Amino acid sequence: MADRGRPRRPVLGVELIAREALAMIDADGAAVFSLPRLAARLGVRTASLYNHLDGRSAVIEAVRRLVVEEMDVSAFAVLPWPDALAAWARSYRNAFARHPHAIELLATTTISSPATLAMYEAVVTALARGGWPREHLVTVLTTVESFLLGSALDLVAPPLMIDPSDHAPDVPVLADALRATHVGGKAARADEAFEEGLDALLRGLRGQLEERRRLPRDPRPQA
Repeated sequence: MADRGRPRRPVLGVELIAREALAMIDADGAAVFSLPRLAARLGVRTASLYNHLDGRSAVIEAVRRLVVEEMDVSAFAVLPWPDALAAWARSYRNAFARHPHAIELLATTTISSPATLAMYEAVVTALARGGWPREHLVTVLTTVESFLLGSALDLVAPPLMIDPSDHAPDVPVLADALRATHVGGKAARADEAFEEGLDALLRGLRGQLEERRRLPRDPRPQA
């Protein structure tokens, strides 16, 4: 006999709404995501969602929190900024590789969730501690994040993303390079591209910071 004291479905709340929204985005893509569809998936009226989250943007921010919670920022407290960025980058890429359809949705929505802001605070604090000027912190963060989002999408791209086919004679160097690249398989190519790109990015950032340190300081007092 069923326990009459237990509800037939989990109690609706922020966590359940966020997890079902993320599952829906993972399965169907960001293009078809909507609050009415989410409500139908949860077996409630759309208005019920507003009792817990203030509209579509709040639901998206709740989804962002779930993805961000899969990222690891612990290295920023114990490692030099280049090493910490590398560790964070790998966890960031892996998190979005598990939820690639969320990238389009999250990348076009203003960020306000406390979890995401705390993650960015950890990143820029480590950069500032490493010597980056205040006015360049967000630029460095955005540069790294743009690379990571592209790398995450590359992980879930079709196995054959560039197909010269009958045009191979017109692009002989590209066609030969693609044949050489495909020897290791798509996953191996994506991993190699990520590691080489991350190494180049970090080398470039370290070089930029060293150049800035060698520049003469402006003797004029700051306003």
